[in-house]
Amino acid sequence: MPILEVHLVEGEHAAAQIAELLARMSARYAEVLASPLERVRAYATLHPPEHWATGGVAGVEAPYFTAIVLEGRPAEQRRRLLGAFTDIIVDTLGVDRRVVRGRIIPVSPADWAIGGVPASSVRAAEIAARAAPS
Repeated sequence: MPILEVHLVEGEHAAAQIAELLARMSARYAEVLASPLERVRAYATLHPPEHWATGGVAGVEAPYFTAIVLEGRPAEQRRRLLGAFTDIIVDTLGVDRRVVRGRIIPVSPADWAIGGVPASSVRAAEIAARAAPS
């Protein structure tokens, strides 16, 4: 379920930097949520400089990220994600911490699909499978 999107200005960072950013953020997401890494989806959306403004000035980059989590995640986990993602963006891209923005978007398990099935049903099946005697 973990989904992560980072918005950046096109042409500001090398492709290798963006790939490293996504890999590092994915690993940290999996670690904080205690989720298998293969469940994490991360992508960068690159905006042409003329389609981005910071403080009303076109092309001035200020990275922004969103992370989607299922409702019920503890506030401490969400806080850790916000801090960790900001740290990784600053370290990987060399941007000023003060310009980075981000948010966590909680989604009801009934409103999120995994393979076309509501996550609430998938989670219930996983819990039942773990509880069944081997």
